[in-house]
Amino acid sequence: EGPEGLSELLADARKNAVLIGPGGGVGEATCRLVEAALRSPASVVIDADALSSFAGDVARLRAAIAVRDGRGVVLTPHDGEFDRLFGAVPGSKLDRARHGSRETGAVVLLKGPDTVVAASDGRAAINTNAPPWLATAGSGDVLGGVITGLLAQRMPAFEAAAAGAWLHGAAAQDFGPGLIAEDLPERLPAVLARLMPEATDR
Repeated sequence: EGPEGLSELLADARKNAVLIGPGGGVGEATCRLVEAALRSPASVVIDADALSSFAGDVARLRAAIAVRDGRGVVLTPHDGEFDRLFGAVPGSKLDRARHGSRETGAVVLLKGPDTVVAASDGRAAINTNAPPWLATAGSGDVLGGVITGLLAQRMPAFEAAAAGAWLHGAAAQDFGPGLIAEDLPERLPAVLARLMPEATDR
C-alpha cells in the first residue's frame, strides 16, 4: 500500500521492472509512487496518469529521475501528455522528443503513427509501422507493458522502447482491422516467431 509498500515490493531483486500510470489516477499519490519506484533498482516505465500527475512540474520529475542518472527510465507520452508535462515545445516531433529526453534524462517515446524514441545522449529512432487501427483505447497501455517486459529481460531502455514500439506495430499489422487492445498481446508470439525462426523450428 502506497509508496512504502511499493518500495518494499521492489526491494526484491526479482521484481526488476515496473510500469506506473495506466488507471493509476492523477495526483500527489501517483507522484509519490513514481518517486518510490525511481528510488528502487527496478527499471521504470512512466505512462498515462503518472505523466499527467507531474503536469507543470517537470523539475520534480527530473529530480526524481536524476537520482539514478536516468538509467532504465522510459517516459511514454502521447502528444497531450507531452504538452501537459513539458508545455508547448516548438519544432518537429523529433525535436520535441529530444527536448523531453534532455529535460528529464530519461528515454522519451512520443507516441503516434510515427512514434519517436529519443535518448538524452542524442540517439533517436522513428518507428513507422503502426497501422491506423492501432489508435484504439488501451493500446498505449499494452505498449507500456511490452516495453516493461523487455526491460525485465535486461534490455537497455532505449533499445527496449524502440523494440517495443516496433513489436506493438507489427502485432497490430498481424491482426488487421477491428483490433482492440486485448488482441495485441496474443499476436506477439507469432511476431517473435517470425523474428527468431531458429527458436521455433524444433
